[in-house]
Amino acid sequence: MSRTRTALAAGLTLVATVGLPAVTTGGASAAAGTLYVDHAPGANCSNSGNGSAAQPFCTVAAAAAVASAGQTVEIAWGLYPEKLEITRSGRQGAPIVFHGKPYDVMSNNSVQIGGPETPSSGITVKGAEFVEFENLGVVTNSPTPSVTVDGGNRVKFTAVDAYGALRITNGSRQITYARGDVNGAYGKPAIAVDGGSTGTVLTTNSVFSGGAPVSILADGAPGTVVVSNTVYAECVTAVALAGASAGAVVENNVIDTARYQTDRCADTAAATGIDVAPTATAGTVVDYNVVDPRSDGAPYRWADAEYPTQPEFTAGTGQGAHDFVAKVYEPRSLDGPQPKAVDSADETAPGMLPVDKTGDGPADDPTVRNTGTGKGYRDRGATEERNFGSVFTPAGPSRLLDTREAVGVPGTEAVPAFGQVDLQVAGVAGIPASGVTAVTMNVTVTGPTEDGHLRVYPHGAERPGTSNLNWTAGRTLANQVTVPVVDGRVSFYNHSGGTVHVIADLAGYYGAKGDLFHPLSPSRLLDTREAVGVPDTQAVPAHGTVDLQVAGQGGAPLDGVTAVTMNVTVTDPTEDGHLRVQPHGTPLTQTSSLNWTAGRTVPNLVTVPVVDGKVSFYNSSGGTVHVIADLAGYYSAEGRLTFTPIGPARVMDTREDKRTECCLRPAGTVGAFDALDVEIYVPNIAAATLNVTVTEPGTDGHLIVYPGNELMPAVSNLNFQAGETVANQVVVKVNGAHVTIRNASAAPVHIVVDVFGIQTY
Repeated sequence: MSRTRTALAAGLTLVATVGLPAVTTGGASAAAGTLYVDHAPGANCSNSGNGSAAQPFCTVAAAAAVASAGQTVEIAWGLYPEKLEITRSGRQGAPIVFHGKPYDVMSNNSVQIGGPETPSSGITVKGAEFVEFENLGVVTNSPTPSVTVDGGNRVKFTAVDAYGALRITNGSRQITYARGDVNGAYGKPAIAVDGGSTGTVLTTNSVFSGGAPVSILADGAPGTVVVSNTVYAECVTAVALAGASAGAVVENNVIDTARYQTDRCADTAAATGIDVAPTATAGTVVDYNVVDPRSDGAPYRWADAEYPTQPEFTAGTGQGAHDFVAKVYEPRSLDGPQPKAVDSADETAPGMLPVDKTGDGPADDPTVRNTGTGKGYRDRGATEERNFGSVFTPAGPSRLLDTREAVGVPGTEAVPAFGQVDLQVAGVAGIPASGVTAVTMNVTVTGPTEDGHLRVYPHGAERPGTSNLNWTAGRTLANQVTVPVVDGRVSFYNHSGGTVHVIADLAGYYGAKGDLFHPLSPSRLLDTREAVGVPDTQAVPAHGTVDLQVAGQGGAPLDGVTAVTMNVTVTDPTEDGHLRVQPHGTPLTQTSSLNWTAGRTVPNLVTVPVVDGKVSFYNSSGGTVHVIADLAGYYSAEGRLTFTPIGPARVMDTREDKRTECCLRPAGTVGAFDALDVEIYVPNIAAATLNVTVTEPGTDGHLIVYPGNELMPAVSNLNFQAGETVANQVVVKVNGAHVTIRNASAAPVHIVVDVFGIQTY
């Protein structure tokens, strides 16, 4: 439901009728300038002045009495309990415009013509033409409609909320009412178009019945267009075309006639979705609507015959071929029905606007197949669905930053102590120049002169108290990082007293177009020590390659996999080196995924495109090494999850007291072979992107991160030696808002968890 303007403090009360002769199309030339209305204290208003910014009118009626073609009446925030009867006209190309200062959601300020305690008699446009109204609320609290057009021509209302009904009558022509809230009252239809009015366009409004038998009624009103409205008609008919209302268009509407919007009505016969009388069927088009069936009333009545289903309606009338009789709202889920109104509208319908009721343009929901006309992703109803995040495009690997080689930076200097590097990523290496919400990179630090850590975060944001890589002096190590993009850039901060070189290799980016993630329970796809994923137990030889089949493995489907996310670990390397994980069959790039020193076990999360169902591992060292890969999830063209980058935010630090939803976890280590429960309470969460850090371990070991309430898998996420601090990114499925972290070592450890993003449905 859209916003409801709230009346402000009461102002002056004036009842005025603007009854001066109309300026018709053949009248005098347009007057220039703007007339101002503002009765706020200190505004120096006067109804006897000229309506300048320095001395505005106190009432809208005073401005309306003198407004000429081409002039705008600019109305400041406030409550104006007036009766406005507009008879002055603009002309083609030079309308008179009544423009309210737009509603401000933060301060709840708006322009109100009348309010609950001091209602007006509404706005009546009588016999005038070429008049426009914008950003107003009108409250009558009486049987009088809030807005009436009586014999008007080419009158337009945009973002005008009528709390007390809208009536268009007496031969009015080409009236447009768009992007408003319209509430019926006192048993009258919320919208009534009658009296031979023609060419009325009702588009992109939220309409609420007021106890009348019909919510939107066109009676003897040919050519009425009812398009892209959301109609809540509790146990009454939502849209009715009566009398000589032929040639109408009823398209792209979302209609709910249920009791309380969800329940069966006591009088089901009264709760019809769309009712077209025999006298109104000629030339009328009904299509691309969603009619909720939960009232148990007939979705359709056409020429006095009722049709209980869409197929029967289409078969009997030839109408509604693209309609749905379905719930107008479906809660998002991983496997439930998709919302019928999303990405399914007829973009070519008359009266369609370039924006929705809130003023936003169309949004393509990547989780819903586009079935509409035109671009294919306009939504039905008054508002566009925007409750979704970004999707992933696997890219690279390609180098975005290397401070040793002046890649991404102007020189070859190391990042100084407590220094920062701002890296342009948008428009680089195939990343779009705009619309990028986050990037995934493999970030490597090398040559650090002192112990420290790196923080990667959105450009311009407050520097977080989190970390991405922790190092000891002289060591080279890497970690995958997913970070929000602001102004096309991300930032790297060297939190140490020495210098360090930083390298960043692109793995992919998030935006409006791309692939969707499918989290899986962790499973081992490759272990060269155990002949898992390979035919024998041989270590990968110096400068050797392993090709791994990932499609069809570990829960990933055989077809449609575009990329995989794996935790990759190297162990028992006989010489220093690094591993390159790449799409199968592609030329080797000068990038790296893991860096090691001889004898160490090193993990890193890797997201890599899949080609021919495979990925490849290249040992870029002069010695042998064993490689392990544990699958966390895969990407494909279809799915239900979208990514929202957040934070980074700390959700657990065992060195400090932590208040959870249920209780307080006092500061303390995670014991040997014990588990830590981490709560991530986000609606509809299915997976999380975490940076997990272990510190102060009493002995060598590893951590296992897995979904809550599942058996511990035979995988690993982070390997450590006694006394060191090590971090690794983890992408993990979330069950019941919980993730489990197992300390697979014989001594206590401290664990720190930072969240960088969430996958939600």
